[in-house]
Amino acid sequence: MYARRAMRIFTEQVIKEYAERHPESKVALQDWVQKVKKSEWSCFADVKKTFNSVDNVGNQRYVFNVKGNDFRLVAVIKFTIRFVYVRFIGTHKEYDRIDCRNI
Repeated sequence: MYARRAMRIFTEQVIKEYAERHPESKVALQDWVQKVKKSEWSCFADVKKTFNSVDNVGNQRYVFNVKGNDFRLVAVIKFTIRFVYVRFIGTHKEYDRIDCRNI
């Protein structure tokens, strides 16, 4: 059996930069980052245990509600290599204008 490893966020700088531009998102995004880094997800059910409101939208993309749904974060999650790649962060209104399955 292999040792479990926590998830890694490949695009953490993108999150930090967004939080700097949108200070009202900073605490919630920092909380999201900390939870992800402590997680050892191997499937969507594991993600759902950590973030109850997450949605699997297909194409390895997952949508997270941040700060009570004020913001949306779309990430590609590669479970086998424990890799999280943030593809989008924005307001709910901005999210409505993207194709989250292909972003």
